[in-house]
Amino acid sequence: MIVFLDFEASGLGKRSFPIEVGWVGEDGGEESHLIRPAPDWDEWNEEAEAIHGLSREQLVREGEPHGAVARRMVDRLAGHDLYASAPSWDGQWLSRLLRAAGLPRHALRLRDTEEARQAAAIAALAEVGRDPSRHEGLVIEVLGEAAREAGEGVPAHRALEDAKREMRIWRGMGDRVRAALAREG
Repeated sequence: MIVFLDFEASGLGKRSFPIEVGWVGEDGGEESHLIRPAPDWDEWNEEAEAIHGLSREQLVREGEPHGAVARRMVDRLAGHDLYASAPSWDGQWLSRLLRAAGLPRHALRLRDTEEARQAAAIAALAEVGRDPSRHEGLVIEVLGEAAREAGEGVPAHRALEDAKREMRIWRGMGDRVRAALAREG
């Protein structure tokens, strides 16, 4: 199953840490978890707080223990195709969360949402009986449209809402392909 995942974090520094994770699967299942910081997670950026609106105090008060969130993620997400719009950042925070919980940092692997979009475009071409290798330009065109849509909207900077947005864009790839084919005539 395809799952889109997103993290919010304490900042973008080298020692930043995950503070929220959200995911949505193609089956409609979704979860969101505030993450109580591990004792040694101390890098906090007030500019990041102003963007996501989550304070460290709120995380301590309302967040779930980091180990419980990590185990829940492995239980629910292992074996699925996980995608993130910023896999290098999200992967860093995922790795930090897993390691802090004593889990292997590669228990879950993230791929770039661009890969999922491309696969969806190719599948949509095949569904309408078109050879994807003969429509590479069309695939590039619809991937560009999807990237523009992702870049034009203002992210919610809340993990679940941002993951849902990626799911909506991915689900719309078939419509984009059919529209591009109609434009070609």
